[in-house]
Amino acid sequence: MSNNLMGIYTIWLRDLRRFRRDKSRIIGAIVQPALFLIFLGTGLSRGLTITFQSGDHPGYLIFIYPGIIGMTLLFTSVFSALSIVWDREVGFLKEVMVAPISRWAVAIGKSLGGATVATIQGILMLIFAPIIGVKLGVGIIVTIIPIMLFLAISLTSMGIVAAAYMNSMQGFTIVMNFIMLPMFFLSGAMFPISKLPLWMAILVRINPLTYGVDLLRMATMAQAHFSLITNLSVTGAFGLIMTAFAVVLFSRQE
Repeated sequence: MSNNLMGIYTIWLRDLRRFRRDKSRIIGAIVQPALFLIFLGTGLSRGLTITFQSGDHPGYLIFIYPGIIGMTLLFTSVFSALSIVWDREVGFLKEVMVAPISRWAVAIGKSLGGATVATIQGILMLIFAPIIGVKLGVGIIVTIIPIMLFLAISLTSMGIVAAAYMNSMQGFTIVMNFIMLPMFFLSGAMFPISKLPLWMAILVRINPLTYGVDLLRMATMAQAHFSLITNLSVTGAFGLIMTAFAVVLFSRQE
């Protein structure tokens, strides 16, 4: 058991060190959501008025802010699994597989490492809150960080499941973009999910990211479409399923 725990820690630490040394990755992960938030959000806010059932009018920039954090978690979490494909190509993954640790420890270590990196990126996005007028007290920040980690673990596990099937980095990137873009746009990150056409409402509700974004919006704005229990249950169930799949697939890796 101690070998497995040490293996999880080592893999987690490796991902964090790679992230710390890759300055361009850090900058890119901040710039992309910032562009969505500042340029797209500002442009659309000129022609949109967001009205909630409570009667509050927070403004479009404030409304999409939790969604942009969700986008940061999604892309960073999933693409952190790209290192698995790279490790397989260079032969490092085979060395890890023959190490005296269980295969499930490798999957858990990769999941925690990617989720931690994604959470750090999400925390960096908090610097934009005062710029756009979002008031985040210490209590809100303390609440939102575990939510980001909770969601990031689920999304990283999803990326690991995909990476277990992929043999090339190009294939992984294409397939995951095909999955992530619809997940993001159908999560309620950019628009309210009430009063949607039936077909879109169905897609929004079967999208697990919808409930994660709703959790973030609940924490930052005290407004949500679903209940806290629903958001936690769906996000947690998705995370458990993806983690279980990741563990099973890694156990079958050659």
